Amino acid sequence: MPPSRRPSPARRAASVTAAALAAAAAVPLIPAAAHAHGAVFNPVSRVAACYAEGPERPASQVCKDLVADSGTQPLYDWNEVNIADAAGRHREIIPDGKLCSAGREKYRALDWARADWPSTAVAPGPFDFKVRVTAPHSGTMTVYITKEGFEPTQPLTWADLDETPVASYDTTRTAADGYYSFSGALPARTGRHIIYKVWQRDDSPEAFYSCSDVTFGAPSTAADAPTEQEIAAGAERSTVSHAGHGGDERPPALSAAPAEPAASPLPLALAGAGAIAVFAVGGLGLSLRRRP
Repeated sequence: MPPSRRPSPARRAASVTAAALAAAAAVPLIPAAAHAHGAVFNPVSRVAACYAEGPERPASQVCKDLVADSGTQPLYDWNEVNIADAAGRHREIIPDGKLCSAGREKYRALDWARADWPSTAVAPGPFDFKVRVTAPHSGTMTVYITKEGFEPTQPLTWADLDETPVASYDTTRTAADGYYSFSGALPARTGRHIIYKVWQRDDSPEAFYSCSDVTFGAPSTAADAPTEQEIAAGAERSTVSHAGHGGDERPPALSAAPAEPAASPLPLALAGAGAIAVFAVGGLGLSLRRRP
């Protein structure tokens, strides 16, 4: 009876390669849960104002257009306009014209340069800000306003914002009744403006952003903040968490196209698994080839 032949090192390496790549392909593409954490309710932010109108039957034309463009999910996820790995690099990673969405494709409609967003009537002088938080975090909220002469029908840019904040507030890991409330001072302005909030956590690189439309004088369309009943009614439709202090959120998809196409067309999770597998295969192959 002829002796059994053992596979050659090259054939063994090929088998290991095939098995490893198959394992990589089997890795499930399970998204990490996003821990969403809040929105400005006074002056009410764009996403919160549209959510208050009702995602299924919004009243204002701009909110109707938002749903027609992006669906209802951005409104049910009203507390999620964030970048998980911002780490204070706001001006570096958010392009001009995409400040309201934080550069996220999901919230792209929030960047529309229109003069019909529901707005809050304000006046120069002291102003009480109110932010509804579903998960408090330690960090700093910095609030800016657009400069006099701002044109609301032009895309919002970083240069449109006054360098001097109208308010700054150190947040804690607790919030009374689910709100951060703090005072600021609005400068003299005329007509429509945008109040822009940046909330940078100090226990994580994650940051949150929002645009609130304000009118110095009576607005044509007044904005309302969601009630607690409306928040509770839509919570089951949300795809994000309403609690948590995690710092391991994955960076969301951004709408700013990279200068060069991605090196791999594979989804991030699959590409990462494949890279690990290929690395392991390479190591095994080298080990097999080195054996006598």
